[in-house]
Amino acid sequence: MCILKLINIFYVNSIHAIGGQVGAKINKNKHMKKLFKIGVIAALAIQTISCSKFLDKNPLDQISSETFWNNQKEVDMALAGVYARILTGTFDHNTMFWDVLGGDICANQGADVVALGQGLIEATSGGIVSNIYSQCYQGISSCNFFLENVDRAPVSDEIKTRYKGEVLFLRAMFYFTLTEFYGGVPVYTKLVTIDEAKVKQSSKSEVVAQILADLDVAINSLPNTAYNGHAVKGSALALKAKVLLHNEQWGPAAAAAQQVITDGKFSLFNNYRTLFLAIGQGGNPEIMMSAQYLNPDRSATGPDIQFAWHGTINPRGELVNDYECTDGQPITTSPLYNSSNWRLNRDPRLLMTIKAFEDKVINSSGVEMGFNYNAQSGTGYEPVKGLNWDALPVDYSTRSEQDWVLMRYAELLLIYAEAKNEESGPDQSIYDAINQIRARPGVNMPPISTGLSKEQMRERIRHERRIELALEGKRYWDIKRWKTAQTYIPTLVDPGGAQRKFDASKHYLFPFPQSEIDTNPSLEQNPNY
Repeated sequence: MCILKLINIFYVNSIHAIGGQVGAKINKNKHMKKLFKIGVIAALAIQTISCSKFLDKNPLDQISSETFWNNQKEVDMALAGVYARILTGTFDHNTMFWDVLGGDICANQGADVVALGQGLIEATSGGIVSNIYSQCYQGISSCNFFLENVDRAPVSDEIKTRYKGEVLFLRAMFYFTLTEFYGGVPVYTKLVTIDEAKVKQSSKSEVVAQILADLDVAINSLPNTAYNGHAVKGSALALKAKVLLHNEQWGPAAAAAQQVITDGKFSLFNNYRTLFLAIGQGGNPEIMMSAQYLNPDRSATGPDIQFAWHGTINPRGELVNDYECTDGQPITTSPLYNSSNWRLNRDPRLLMTIKAFEDKVINSSGVEMGFNYNAQSGTGYEPVKGLNWDALPVDYSTRSEQDWVLMRYAELLLIYAEAKNEESGPDQSIYDAINQIRARPGVNMPPISTGLSKEQMRERIRHERRIELALEGKRYWDIKRWKTAQTYIPTLVDPGGAQRKFDASKHYLFPFPQSEIDTNPSLEQNPNY
């Protein structure tokens, strides 16, 4: 019987996808490694124990697993292939679309995410429901392939330990993403055959236990340095703090975040706007993990085309109105608010995140640039964060290279503040964490009010998360874990009059894609789908 050991194990769509190009350059400052050639890991991925003597021969256009892993260069190439798994819609700029589901933006293109935002979630075999599932498992399988083979390479134990730590960090990130969308999922910590993969999902708590076990090994294996394109100890600690926070383990979450703060390897960047542009991302002290791009070798075809030309997403007025005035008061009470011009006297992060549809912008040369949007904004607003005005005017030849920031120090500070407050209530360290973010150069918002109760501080932290992390795909996860989605989402009406819906009996989780249930009969569908 012919048995396949594939990086993409049993998923039909994954098996087809693996043949594509997946190698990438994962570093791009002076400490980063050489370019990893596209396609190397795809060649490694498809390894077959053959059914015929003909297939026993090494294909001339592929690298056999048996003849690979011979030196440092090949190990580096394999590691690059694992990192390339985050250059997908589940981990790149497309996660901005998740804020459609979180109620902070509307989408005028992308039928599946529009339908999901309106509560029309089905166990389909395509779109975001399937893509998140398959892309995370492709990543997990790449991790397992690397871990199963790296010990064969003639490199030092020190290098192997560090690289294993990086891969375990990535595997934890893939599994964590799955738990946030699907709850409990099947767990694989080694390569499996198609038949071995047909198992029932583990409980969410069991998956989380595996995530934390991987992260603990990673924390002890990774260097305690600044981020340079490779996961480091602080990256793993930050992810651990986030996993613990999302699972309401307040004390341990605060402790993990506090360790990062105490170690002092990361800090807030002094320019909120360029934090999300290539010009500000090399050696940036705030970035803790990112999906990295570099023209022309590995470019992102989407951010400026999708958002600065096609105008596919439109921030909602509810988000715009939640930004304070420069006196630290909401627009409902501040004497500085000008109802005839919402831009005036507002938290500077607003105009570094959102613009009016009709507003022109200034590029880095001081030239006023207009827009050639090919879609009218349904809300009157367009995104600013992460868009490169130097790329204007945009057309189909535009290639973007701004990295998509997955974790950053400001979020770590907010994780600490929230976990610490839920554990023991407000103290000075919580005020310090929040006020440090608000005092960022170029933002310079006043400190928050003192004397807050635990409940008042909770609302303060939630507000600060919405503003600081706006349009970064975090809001959807937040309103689900706070269990506020069922009350907030139904208050929203989309352009065109569609009323948003959120069914608490099922919408806190996605359904498993029907194609995966068909492939794995042991997989039990999530409730009420």
